[in-house]
Amino acid sequence: MQYIVHEDPVGRAESNYIAQADLAPFDLDGQIEQLWLLPEEDGTYAVACIPFMTYGLALGDRVRLSPEARVVEVAQASGHRVLRTLLRPSTDAARLGRSISLIKNSIKESGLLSEWHGERFVAIDVPPGTDMSPMFALLQREVDEAGAFWEWADAMPFSTTRS
Repeated sequence: MQYIVHEDPVGRAESNYIAQADLAPFDLDGQIEQLWLLPEEDGTYAVACIPFMTYGLALGDRVRLSPEARVVEVAQASGHRVLRTLLRPSTDAARLGRSISLIKNSIKESGLLSEWHGERFVAIDVPPGTDMSPMFALLQREVDEAGAFWEWADAMPFSTTRS
């Protein structure tokens, strides 16, 4: 089993709860994402990290867990979205460094939250009503010039079973 972990979740708090999301329904057999959650009074949990691999979940979504501490259902969506970007490996370290720096600066200038998984993969929290034009322009340049890839993580709804 391979675990996808969040080294520095944006919603880290003194009372976080860690649960798991099985990634098999997203064709990532044998992988589990460990998600940071905040307990809510009604028995649900608010997602306190920006999911790297789980589709259909975003920061602030309220979820229900199974007795085994697996995320099984979205009880209430937060309205946030997750934009994921993967930078292509490069033998040109300076080019990769420029790409990382440009993306980090654009995220900061836009006032967005993000989490990095390694140096080439970033998940960006997009609150409702956010103007993503500057970020999209940058990402399109990275796609065209460096072969980067990006996607919306809500491309498919969260499900604990395969379709």
